[in-house]
Amino acid sequence: MNLVNLESVFLSYGPKPLLRDVSLGIESGDRIGVVGRNGDGKTTLISVIAGLVAPHGGRVTHTRGLRVGVVAQADDMDPGLTVGEVVLGERAEHEWAGDQGVREILGNLLGGIDLHARAGELSGGERRRTALARVLIGEHDLIVLDEPTNHLDIEAIAWLAGHLAARRSALLVVTHDRWFLDAVSTRTWEVVDGAVHRYEGGYAAYVLAKAERARIAQATEERRQNLMRKEIAWLRRGPPARTSKPKFRIEAAQALIADEPPARNTVELLSFASARLGRTVYDLEQVTLHAGGPGQGPLVLDRCTFQFGPGDRIGLIGVNGSGKSSVLRLLSGSVDQDSGRVVRGRTVRLAHLSQELAELDPTRRVLETVEEIRAFIKVGKREWTASQLLERLGFRGDAQWKVVGDLSGGERRRLQLLRLLMDDPNVLLLDEPTNDLDIETLNELEDLLDAWPGTLVLVSHDRYFLERVTDRCVALLGDGRLSLLPGGVDEYLQRRSAGTALTARASSPAPAAVPDGAAPAAAAPEMTAKELREAQKELTRLERRLERIGEQEAVLHAAMAESASDYGRLAEMDAELKDLASQRESVELEWMELAERLEG
Repeated sequence: MNLVNLESVFLSYGPKPLLRDVSLGIESGDRIGVVGRNGDGKTTLISVIAGLVAPHGGRVTHTRGLRVGVVAQADDMDPGLTVGEVVLGERAEHEWAGDQGVREILGNLLGGIDLHARAGELSGGERRRTALARVLIGEHDLIVLDEPTNHLDIEAIAWLAGHLAARRSALLVVTHDRWFLDAVSTRTWEVVDGAVHRYEGGYAAYVLAKAERARIAQATEERRQNLMRKEIAWLRRGPPARTSKPKFRIEAAQALIADEPPARNTVELLSFASARLGRTVYDLEQVTLHAGGPGQGPLVLDRCTFQFGPGDRIGLIGVNGSGKSSVLRLLSGSVDQDSGRVVRGRTVRLAHLSQELAELDPTRRVLETVEEIRAFIKVGKREWTASQLLERLGFRGDAQWKVVGDLSGGERRRLQLLRLLMDDPNVLLLDEPTNDLDIETLNELEDLLDAWPGTLVLVSHDRYFLERVTDRCVALLGDGRLSLLPGGVDEYLQRRSAGTALTARASSPAPAAVPDGAAPAAAAPEMTAKELREAQKELTRLERRLERIGEQEAVLHAAMAESASDYGRLAEMDAELKDLASQRESVELEWMELAERLEG
């Protein structure tokens, strides 16, 4: 059954049309992934289809009684409602508690969120999960999702893909997560230059079909140019010469890559890396690490010994809150371990891309900001100029002369990443580098990293990117170790589903040492089942409070960078930061005391 029809739809914001004479339809059971560059109109297209935005021309027709569920990039939750009220509405507890499907959605998306918490108190990631749960619990003929995997960890993304694949409703999804696209979609729409090109299959099929289209288009253009040359020659010579018609072969998909080199020459890169780094990069020897600093917050590493060698390309995985970013900060030297020893190689030249945006001069031009680091860089065997690399990462033409203060968050992240690469590091620590990057830019970044010789440690929820640029996976499973996973992400998900992997926040802090001659503390009395439930609920509330404080601190740091010349405002924000630090210390102390009670 036909659900939605678009006929000659036109929509434009400014001189460049985002949709130009677009005609297409969605049938019952369709599973469509939407791809394209940032700013080319993906969100506009799905908003028009969902009926949220009216086109400037053409017609959009919905079948009568169509039920559409939408998860947009910005939600419309009433901050005064509880999570339970947002997700479950007026349903009685006995009604939804007896529904296995509802319990599964709540367990996988809202497992660590109190249903009685107010929506206005949730973090960005918690709001995203809540919005997803609200739509998935409802009955819909068409589900429209805009970047649904944002703020989700690998495990939650895998569950969501499986859930959507099992649903009978039609699906329209915009995402840059290529693994997710392949897992849920059977058709792909590419939005480019105001048009929508349609392909059968998920991301992998789309790439092959697009390459074949490009090959045929190139052959057609070569034939046209050849005919033109012959026509010009005939005009010059007079009588036409007798020529044979050119012949073209239709090649199989494999022939498109038959003569291509391997995606990454591991042996060659390892030899380069060894020459630049020597034998030692990072050696962790009996290291104990807490996420909030020595003795503070959740335990991440407990007397852990591990080695990062020259040329290693390691993907670091774990659930949200397991301490992945803390490990990167330990390697970068921005936090100290509680105990043990971190040996850093003498030749290490480090670049660390954190989730926070580094300070950039808002008055400088994009190209100037990169060239102040270096004008040229050699990646593998090829030398690139700053302008060429900017173009590869999406800053084309006049975009290189934009003022940094006018850039979006995604553009600033790309600029920050490029500045790090231009500094010619031999060790890269990347924390969620794919945030706000479209698929085309991701492909370019992967190609650059393929030729980059050095040690790479990557934290990412983008499974495709993770598997594409790394050679092995290491996981934080809640046992205080860095566990090598020969089976990669699949092995990690299997261990999580088997219940053998915990979060760092569920791990106990390191026990305090008992002074010589002192009697050990008396064991705390055992808690009743009710007290245990209340304590666990309070522990979850404290963890959410710590996350919100961290988000508030990040916002203040960004605001301070933008108000560098306003000393009065800087003083106010500095006072706010100190207040937040005091709050964090108090909440972390309360968390540790409660965690010790639960452990006891």
